[in-house]
Amino acid sequence: MSENPDDERLQELREEKMEELRERKQQGGTDPEAQKEAQERADAQQEAVLKQYLTDGARQRLNAVEMSKPEFGEKVKQQVAALAQSGRIQGRIDEDQMRDLLKELQPDQQSFDIRRR
Repeated sequence: MSENPDDERLQELREEKMEELRERKQQGGTDPEAQKEAQERADAQQEAVLKQYLTDGARQRLNAVEMSKPEFGEKVKQQVAALAQSGRIQGRIDEDQMRDLLKELQPDQQSFDIRRR
């Protein structure tokens, strides 16, 4: 059974991240440049996961959400990556499934009932 090129790339990114974490633990320090590099690797890994598990329509919807609400978009990306890494995603997420996921993750909107006397 041959692996998907995305799976291979994802595995490479995971191994690089683990090696980086081991090195940082041995050094014991927090170098700002190393932190920046680690963040870039984590972002690249997250993007690889999203490309693998999201259809084009779902990715477009997520990008639109991220443009209007960056914090919420990042939260959704992290959630999708976590679901994928835990093996809870079968197949790919399409636009309808992404819409449902966005509704589920969206914080409850508060409504204000204003009464005039």
